[in-house]
Amino acid sequence: MKRIGLLSDTHSFWDDKYLEYFEECDEVWHAGDIGSTEVADRLAAFRPLRAVVGNCDGGDLRRMFPKLLRWTCEGADVLMTHIGGYPGRYDRSIIRQLQERPPKLFICGHSHILKVQYDRQLGLLHINPGAAGLQGWHCVRTLVRFTIDAGAFRDLEVIEIPRPKSELF
Repeated sequence: MKRIGLLSDTHSFWDDKYLEYFEECDEVWHAGDIGSTEVADRLAAFRPLRAVVGNCDGGDLRRMFPKLLRWTCEGADVLMTHIGGYPGRYDRSIIRQLQERPPKLFICGHSHILKVQYDRQLGLLHINPGAAGLQGWHCVRTLVRFTIDAGAFRDLEVIEIPRPKSELF
């Protein structure tokens, strides 16, 4: 059994609340647009980090992390990328792989829109944790926590961190 802390789209923004909210987690997963090696290093120093690069990530991060990551966690096949779309509207860069060999859990970021949705057609859970950073139009920053136990997902929580008006746009 593993407790996972999931975030995306930090865009170089660091918040000590990441550590507070992920204190009970065994691993932290970042679905791209990390923004800086400093953010990646701080997360990795806190808990084991799995991450993918996003379209806004530069050369240093591209050398540290892949564009696509697939692994097994506690009996669940996990696939993570930054730009992935969502059930019914997957991005063309990933749809073929999803159809040919669907994972049990598909994670992406990019849209800054929190979405947790089960894809009945492919039999997978899709999670986009929204955006944890300040860049973008979103009014609430979001993080996700969940447990993987014997290939099953449970105890999923959405954490909302309001943005002060001074930080908007």
